Amino acid sequence: MLIWSTLGWSPWPAFFLVAIAGLLAIAWLERVQPFERDWNEDHNDTLTDAIHVLVNLLLMSGTAYLLHLLMGRVPTTMIWPQAWPIALQVLLAGLIVDFGLYAMHRASHHVPWLWRLHAIHHSSERLYWMNGDRRHPLSALILAGPGLVATVLLGAPAAVITAWLTLLTVHLGFQHANLDYSLGPLRRWIGGAELHRWHHRRDYTDAQVNFGEFWLLWDWLLGTRFDDLKAVGADDVGLDDAEFPTSYLGQLRWPFSRVGYWDATGSMRATISSAESAATEPET
Repeated sequence: MLIWSTLGWSPWPAFFLVAIAGLLAIAWLERVQPFERDWNEDHNDTLTDAIHVLVNLLLMSGTAYLLHLLMGRVPTTMIWPQAWPIALQVLLAGLIVDFGLYAMHRASHHVPWLWRLHAIHHSSERLYWMNGDRRHPLSALILAGPGLVATVLLGAPAAVITAWLTLLTVHLGFQHANLDYSLGPLRRWIGGAELHRWHHRRDYTDAQVNFGEFWLLWDWLLGTRFDDLKAVGADDVGLDDAEFPTSYLGQLRWPFSRVGYWDATGSMRATISSAESAATEPET
């Protein structure tokens, strides 16, 4: 926010420009130090993913712009700590938004109609910088909506929320990046690519871990954090039991198609059945 003020930028267009710059930097870094070289190759998905990125960046930018229009026009509480330093306000907004994201992300793995929308994100056969925004627009709104509404109602300034959205957008690029990097001790608390790759494992049952979009705090508290010394391989991501269209419009229609209904519901039923069987098996 201080940078925006110094440059004389409005927070809304600044969000879009900074997010684009950050994502392009990640794309360049992937070429320099890839985690899996095969993931740098086109899997007949680059154009579709680029459209996903553009649409969802415009959606997030539009949300930021709408927040600035609504501030002062909708009733909010006065409990937001506006006297705090800006950095702490941004982190607080991030904590609230991230809890909403965690809750809706986890629900999207357990509620069939939400999973049909969210499955598009998991359908990619590789992880790279554009996967963070490979989401059905309805899924993106459902995931982010509760946390954003909560921060607005608590009285968080629009510029504070916009700053977090900017950081989150770039972070999602790093979280899904085909980049060989480590967060060191911070990997315990921040959802970087090292741990998030486990969330994209091909087997639906194995992917019910590491739901945090930025922080892993909620995964720690609610028992869904998972880590392992071995790495996720190039063939370990995607979905086994669903056939996805490769075009953008095809992916938008898929959740509402008969094929999408049975593929997504079948995955979920298999998981529930597996979990119930494991729960009823006697210990040896």
